[in-house]
Amino acid sequence: MASLLVRSAVNVARREFSVCAAMSKKVQEMPDPTDHATGVEKYELLAKEAGNDDPFFLKVVARGQGTKDNPTIVNAMDTYRAVGCVCNEEDTNIKWMWLIEGQPRRCGCGYWFSLKTHPAPDKYALPL
Repeated sequence: MASLLVRSAVNVARREFSVCAAMSKKVQEMPDPTDHATGVEKYELLAKEAGNDDPFFLKVVARGQGTKDNPTIVNAMDTYRAVGCVCNEEDTNIKWMWLIEGQPRRCGCGYWFSLKTHPAPDKYALPL
């Protein structure tokens, strides 16, 4: 029994320990995602670098004054867009409506919305 214990201790001591992997550690950095991206993703990353955090108008817009003379402006890349209005803070549902360019629309809560169109990026001229 004692010889078995001595033999296992000697075998553990005989094992080689290599530290070359830890010693040769090079500082590597991940490549810039802008260099790797193409198409719409690259368009979005370049817009964010230029300071435009919402190039496709996807973020929530806070309601403005909302009167007929000064409606809340909703941006879009087409002549129409679906808009959801949370009329009261305690509401658990969203009231949806379609906005069409040149036709301001009133929600059931009394707020007015108007659509402002912007040119969409040409999909054939997107950065590579």
